[in-house]
Amino acid sequence: MDSNEFRTAAHRLIDYTINYNDTIRDRRPMPEVEPGYMRPLLPSSAPETPDSFDEIMADVEKIIMPGMTHWNSPNFHAYYPLGSSYTSNLADILIGALNCVGFTWTSSPACTELEVIMMDWLAKLLGLPSHFLSSEEGPGGGVIQGTASEATIVAVLAAKERTLRRLDDNGSGTHNKHQNMHRLVSYTSEESHCNVVRSSLIASVLMRSLPVDDKFALRGSTLKDAIEQDLKDGLVPFAVVATLGTTQTCAFDNLQEISDVLSKHPDIWLHVDAAYAGAAYVCEEHRGTMKGIERADSFSFNPHKWLLVTFDCSAMWIRNTGEVVNAFMVDPLYFRPEHHMNKDAPDYRHWQMATSRKFRSLKLWFVMRLHGKRGLQEHIRRQIGLAKEFEELVRSDQRFEVVAPVTMGLVCIRLKVTDHGDLNDLNDRLHKQINATGAIHLLPSQSAGLSYIRVGVGSRFTESSDMIFAWKEIQKQATAVLMAAAEEQAEKLTKAE
Repeated sequence: MDSNEFRTAAHRLIDYTINYNDTIRDRRPMPEVEPGYMRPLLPSSAPETPDSFDEIMADVEKIIMPGMTHWNSPNFHAYYPLGSSYTSNLADILIGALNCVGFTWTSSPACTELEVIMMDWLAKLLGLPSHFLSSEEGPGGGVIQGTASEATIVAVLAAKERTLRRLDDNGSGTHNKHQNMHRLVSYTSEESHCNVVRSSLIASVLMRSLPVDDKFALRGSTLKDAIEQDLKDGLVPFAVVATLGTTQTCAFDNLQEISDVLSKHPDIWLHVDAAYAGAAYVCEEHRGTMKGIERADSFSFNPHKWLLVTFDCSAMWIRNTGEVVNAFMVDPLYFRPEHHMNKDAPDYRHWQMATSRKFRSLKLWFVMRLHGKRGLQEHIRRQIGLAKEFEELVRSDQRFEVVAPVTMGLVCIRLKVTDHGDLNDLNDRLHKQINATGAIHLLPSQSAGLSYIRVGVGSRFTESSDMIFAWKEIQKQATAVLMAAAEEQAEKLTKAE
């Protein structure tokens, strides 16, 4: 493909993208295909001679689209949003065109330096403490990871390495580290994302999942008791992962209380995972749940969830970046920088799991410049408003209850009628029936033994009419499920007589 052919194809692909977004409501949010659907539709090996772009585009609609989950559909209410905007799409095109691998400053100075600056911009938008800024005195700074899960793994591994170095006071090195490994223990909420626990598996350390209160939040007193007991048992508490906006209910651990507890344990690393809800901190009125952040050693959230940035782009800030570098540095000659290291020229390969990295800061630069702070605030506030509208619809139907406080763009709902059998079973059946119809797509969950349904505002295209449509579909299927349950109960009574 030469430049002229590329220009023609690119224009066509842009038109296809716009048409796809404009008609996304017409597509079923979840595909109806079965595993292995694609193999019969494709040849068993690559073509000997080139196919045409027309043939490829025809196959996109024929082969790819039938198997697509349409995350940007306003009828897709499962999970949390996946960031999307034409602004970020444009940046993705430029990222692909430049095609750099910014693992060191030397490998692409612009890639590295823009990331340093963008992470400062973003930290200021969220109102994060100044110790996370690279532009301030001190060792703090930010880095773009692929996902919040990667950020958590990096934090736990860095905390582990810092603690083992501290325990190795006689300087005996690796042998002594291995002796101390079994004593390490970390903490998180039982409502935290499964990848928080997975980080402890990767780090080969113990992690305790602590119980939550009636609002699904980890409290300081619970953490305090766990730490004190482990210290008595000869263990070494080394890390806490607090969640602001849990996956299941969008609950917020009490960060102020957790920070107060950890003020008496300065050697314990505090990582704050705000993967979804962190984007809301661009709005000053939502920063109350962030109180206590000054104690954090690291903080992360995903602009690619709720801040109009396409996947992947996960922002992470570290109070002392040297502690991460110490944990991850491997420095062969072919990677060593020729420049003098300074805060404007970090080698980001030491701050992450992988070595290579894309020019992801371009997406932040485009989005923050073309939307501005006010545009981002408007987007967040509008989606929270839609969730509040949906909450009112739910509360108007006495058959339902709202399971958790609605503070962001998620509403957790549950059938509460008690005369039609087991409530958990009824809610599971309701979820399955809603998704089977295909008009909307929702996600089930369970907390404190209660089954419920998560309804998220998942798309930047979502409007009030979409939330009303979803609610009517839920009501319709709830009526069908309850009628079927009543008939089953009547039949059982008849047989019993």
